[in-house]
Amino acid sequence: QVQLVESGGGLVQAGGSLRLSCAASGYTFSSYAMGWFRQAPGKEREFVAVISRSGGSTSYAASVKGRFTISRDNAKNTVYLRLNSLKPEDTAVYYCAATIRFGGLFPLDYDYWGQGTQVTVSS
Repeated sequence: QVQLVESGGGLVQAGGSLRLSCAASGYTFSSYAMGWFRQAPGKEREFVAVISRSGGSTSYAASVKGRFTISRDNAKNTVYLRLNSLKPEDTAVYYCAATIRFGGLFPLDYDYWGQGTQVTVSS
């Protein structure tokens, strides 16, 4: 049974940092690219970042580039998202997802999803 479990969300002041984790099980983690998406209330789920199977390639949404960093540890079956210089507009539920195809920017490109972790940034 495939499971993706996010953790690390919380309440933080603007300018602060968080590190999100996503622990994967039930499939061959290193065979899938991993992405992070977010969804704010009343908005559609949007792409944040993606990392290739080996971790050698990454891609970011323009709104987070330079502030967020995606990484993975294939030995631990875990993908991370470091969030720096947080802004109130970063407030959302953050989801990790797995895709067999690197480069997917849309939710339909992804095969497996976690339940999400809430990030709230106060001004």
